[in-house]
Amino acid sequence: MAAAVKALNARIRANKYADYFCSTHFWGPASNFGIPIAAVADMSKDPEIISGRMTGALSVYSAVFMRYAFAVSPANYLLFGCHFINCSSQLVQGYRYMQYWNFGGRDAALKAKELADSSQGMAAAAADKAKDAVKSVGK
Repeated sequence: MAAAVKALNARIRANKYADYFCSTHFWGPASNFGIPIAAVADMSKDPEIISGRMTGALSVYSAVFMRYAFAVSPANYLLFGCHFINCSSQLVQGYRYMQYWNFGGRDAALKAKELADSSQGMAAAAADKAKDAVKSVGK
């Protein structure tokens, strides 16, 4: 049995593509791609739910591992790409967080919601008046 495993391993290592596919240089970044995918998906969500501390931590984490991707031998470009996407996404999320909580974005959103609610009330009142006018003309 051990000889069969050894033969299979030698066969895999002989092909450079199979060797790469079976290595941690591929599976590490491939399994890590869930983080940047989630960060990109979160960009369309409400900025009120963004955690400033977690965004900062993930930005630093990705920046460190972008450097690490070139420090290992051979350089791991897939790992670099994964962390580049994540770092960029986290920086965008950090900007959205700062804009919402520190630079007046929350106040603007509340005013816009308040204005929308009042305009819906005015539209409903105008519709009721229009219905009453139609009823009075029809009599």
